[in-house]
Order: sequence, then structure tokens, then C-alpha cells
Amino acid sequence: MVRVVRRNEEVEAVLQEYADLIAITRGDAFKARAYEKAARAVGGCARDVSRLSEEELLGIPGVGKSIAGKVTEYLRTGTVGVVEERRAMIPAGVRELITIPTLGPKKAMALYEDLSISSVDELAEAIRRERLRGLKGFGPKTEENILHGIALLRQAGGRIDLHTAMAVAEEVVAELSALTGCENCVYAGSLRRMRETVGDVDILVAARASRPFMDALTALPATAEVIAHGGKKTSIRTVKGIQVDLRVLPPHSWGAGLQYFTGSKAHNIRTRTMAVRHGLKLSEYGIFEVPGKGTKGTKGTKSAKGAASGKAAGAEGRPVASRTEDEVYARLGLPWIPPTLREDRGEIEAALGDGLPELVTEDDVRGDLHTHTDLTDGLAPLEEMAEAAAARGYAYYAVTDHAPDLYMEQMTDEKALAQRRRVRELDGAYHGMRLLHGTELNIGPDGDVDWPADFLDGFDIRVASIHSHFALGRAAMTKRLVRACENPYVNVIGHPTTRLIGRRPGVDADWDAVYAACARTGTALEVNAQPDRLDLRDEDITRAKELGAKFAIDTDAHSVLHLAFLRYGVGTAQRGWLTKDDVINTWPLTRLKRFLRKGRR
Repeated sequence: MVRVVRRNEEVEAVLQEYADLIAITRGDAFKARAYEKAARAVGGCARDVSRLSEEELLGIPGVGKSIAGKVTEYLRTGTVGVVEERRAMIPAGVRELITIPTLGPKKAMALYEDLSISSVDELAEAIRRERLRGLKGFGPKTEENILHGIALLRQAGGRIDLHTAMAVAEEVVAELSALTGCENCVYAGSLRRMRETVGDVDILVAARASRPFMDALTALPATAEVIAHGGKKTSIRTVKGIQVDLRVLPPHSWGAGLQYFTGSKAHNIRTRTMAVRHGLKLSEYGIFEVPGKGTKGTKGTKSAKGAASGKAAGAEGRPVASRTEDEVYARLGLPWIPPTLREDRGEIEAALGDGLPELVTEDDVRGDLHTHTDLTDGLAPLEEMAEAAAARGYAYYAVTDHAPDLYMEQMTDEKALAQRRRVRELDGAYHGMRLLHGTELNIGPDGDVDWPADFLDGFDIRVASIHSHFALGRAAMTKRLVRACENPYVNVIGHPTTRLIGRRPGVDADWDAVYAACARTGTALEVNAQPDRLDLRDEDITRAKELGAKFAIDTDAHSVLHLAFLRYGVGTAQRGWLTKDDVINTWPLTRLKRFLRKGRR
């Protein structure tokens, strides 16, 4: 099976770069904003832009004739003339500076022009030597924010977000699975564990001959560089700079290899230690008896007999468990442990004791409670979003466009009421799916939200989120969030910490106090599934659950394609040990509606 690769992401990146270049060179701010919006629209377009006519390109929101012309030029030639011209105007070092979270294009250009700073390292050194002091717009707080941004940038390093890694992994798995002799093929490593970012992509194949698969990986169209090419392991780097490591395992070792290469390292240390205590050795090839240390009920001749006939398994002899992960864990006296829990954060103790939780799954989710349409900053109309949601088999679906305090979205009372009428007209029209009319409110610095109580009462669901004033002190931020929870109309705190992975840290608050307030007031905490957010984090989820909070796993979708991000939210929720009873949008609609009333009559 050949996976069709859309070129939308390439075009999106070019348009976004042009928007940044306009801003850096102090060009028209309106024009920069237009290209930024067009970039998002192209990235969220469900169709491959390389296959669209000019008329169809013009049908993408925010894409006019000028932008469509640049898209066509890029698809035809691989470059855009005006982008190349702007690039030539700006030193490469300045373009490097704008990758620092919290440092905008204008400040990056000022640093270059006034202090000749043209790299991240030079900027860090300049701050250390206090060279920015006295420079207009660069006070102590700005320096602190820049240093924090540099730390975030360095911490992210070469790590990849889940969605980018998943796209590469699924493309490689599809290609290798189609080869003759493939008995199994999956991605493993931190991607299988659904960590928020991954360092590289691990692919495992079960086959009797490794060479065809190793050769096929190096020959893929996406392969830009072959790092290593061997019989046991081959590593390549894709055109997007992502490293892919392939290992081919003998079919009889599949379960042991999958367990081993899924990790985590800490989890594997625990399982290997358990094996030793049982008189066994655990490796990627299986569980083997250690001569002279057989476990109870195991005949001493079994190991010797295996050594004579099991050379394929290596020097250890024939494994006593290896074909499936279930078999490997069972030999250690454990039930199968879901990959998302394999971090040595209590999963071994739970498996040996009261039992592992029955984790929430994507199939458990009955509806999405935080999505947007083109009425505000979404890319698709209500009808398209609802139709796509129904195609996912949802029982209910909420549209929650932005409220008026996020002024750039230009929401009004009249627009909200008109949308509500349309939602009511369409309720049940898509395979019986119930439509809920909601809103994403803005939590102000003092905890207030948009619209008075009587207007809020007309919505079916209200998500409240922080979109500004991220630098409030800890006490003020805690008070702000707690007050929002105490609002009788606020049902869900959206992307609670506001973090953007690798770009913006979460706000500082007494989170235990916030989680306790959610539990006390019947306000759910969102697990935002956008791959650059995944907010709350897994550790936050675990703590909030301990304090009694409930959760909503939402996509915050701004296009039809974003609805599929649910998988990342579910993976994060699993890493936080959530069951479907913890998640309000796995509940039947009648139970959900009772929760949304928050005790109001």
C-alpha cells in the first residue's frame, strides 16, 4: 500500500515563513497577518493543494489571487521569488533568533541592527554580560523571558511532536507491511508510549529475512540520508530531518522484541530485574532460563535441550516466552501492561497489587466538546465540521467558537445567536448526532469571563480558557483560575496551563488549589489534544485525578483534519491513568447534561 503524501505542510511552511519575513523587515502588519492565516488554512485543508485548480485554491479561506499565485509558483518550481528576495534581506542569524520562544521578529531584528547579535549563543552571552540593558524595549523582564525561551529551545533540541512523528511512522509501516515476508510491522519506542515528543522513530518488523526490508527503507522517496545500513538495524534520515531506525526480528521473538524496544528504559530495568529474581534472563529475543537457576516447576534439562535446538535464539538457547507481549509479561507474573503506562510510575506495583486501571480508549469517546468553525478562527463551516464529526461515529458534538473578549475574532451577540439557531436546525441531521451550542470564553486577569450570566445561560456548554496575561504572579494566577472554576456557567477549563510545547511554558499557579477547585465546583479540566499543546500534561492529569477532578478530552479542532487529533489526547489521558469514568465526554448525553448544569436548576 502506498500512502499518498499531501504537500500542504510544505506550502504552509513557506507561507508562514513569508509572514515572518514580512514582520522581520517591518513590512505591512496586515499583510503578514493575512499570510499567517492563509498558511493555517492551507495546512488545515483536507485536500492536497498540489491537486487543486486555481479556482479551487481560491476556495480555501484566506487564499486570494496573490497568495494562490505564490502557492502555484512554489508547487511548480519549489521556490517563491518574493520569499527568496526577503530571505536575502535578512541574515540567517536573525532567522535563527526568531525560533526562540517569546522573541518576536521585530526584537530579533533590533538585536541584530543595534548589537550585531546573529545567533542564539551570542544572545545568551549578551544577556549574561548585560549588553541589552538600555536597549529600547528590553527590560529585565524581557531578558528573563528570552532566557527562558532559549532554555525551552535547547530543551526541545531535535525532538519531534507526536503528529509529525506519527505521520512518518505510519507511512513507513504502510510501505514495509506491503512487502512479501512481512509477518508484522509496527512503530515502537516513545511514539508507541505516546510521549509528548519523540527523539526518533522506531520501526519493528517480524520477518525471516531482514535484507528486503532494510533495502526498502533506504529506497523510500522520503529518505534523504542513509545513516547506517546493516542486517540487524538500518537508520535513515528523512527529507524533514527525522531519524527512522528499523529493526527486523525473527517472528518467534516478536513479543519480546516489541516489549524491549517499546521501553521505557526505566520500565525495562524493572522487568529485567523481575526476570533475574525468577532465575531468568530477559532480552529482545525472549525470556530465557539461566542454567542452574531454573524456577519452580521447570525441569533442569529444559535449558540444555533448548540450547541444542534453539540456535536461532542466540547463545541463551530456546526462550521460554517470546512470541507475544502477553506471554512475556505473564512469564514474569504480570498482566499485559499498556504501552502508555510503561514509565516506571507505579504500573508494576499496580499490576502486582490491586490491578491496572481500564484505561480510556478512543472508542470510549462519545463526542468532542471544544471545536471551532469559520465563524471565528476555524477553517471550515459548521456544516462541514458537524458532518465530519458524525462520520467519526460521535453521539454528540459541540461547536465552541470564541467569545467577544478575544477581540480579533470579532464575535458578537448577534453572530452567536444566529449560529445557535443554525445549530438547533441541524441537531440530529447528521446520522442522529446531537449538536450542542457552546462557546470558548476568555478568562480575564481577575477571573471574569465574556458575557453576562443571562446570555451564558443560553449555551449548552461553556469552555473557559486563558488567552492573555500569561505573566501574572502565582497568587494572582491561582485566584484567576479558581474564580473561573467557581463561575456557575463555566463547565471546562480549556488548555489549562496554556503551554505550547517547546515554545511557551505553562503559567505559574498553585495547581493543587486549582485542581481542588475543579473537583469542588464540578468543573472539568481539559486534556487538549492539539499536538503542540497536550495540555494538561500526563503528570498534571495524575495529580488532578488524585484530587478528585474530572476531565474532557477535546481536540480544539480548527479544521476537519484536526478532529483526528483525538488520538493524541487519549494517549496523554492514558499516560495520566484516566478511565472512561474520569472523562465527561465518554458519558451518555443525559449524564453529561447533568454535569454541565453544575447544580443550577
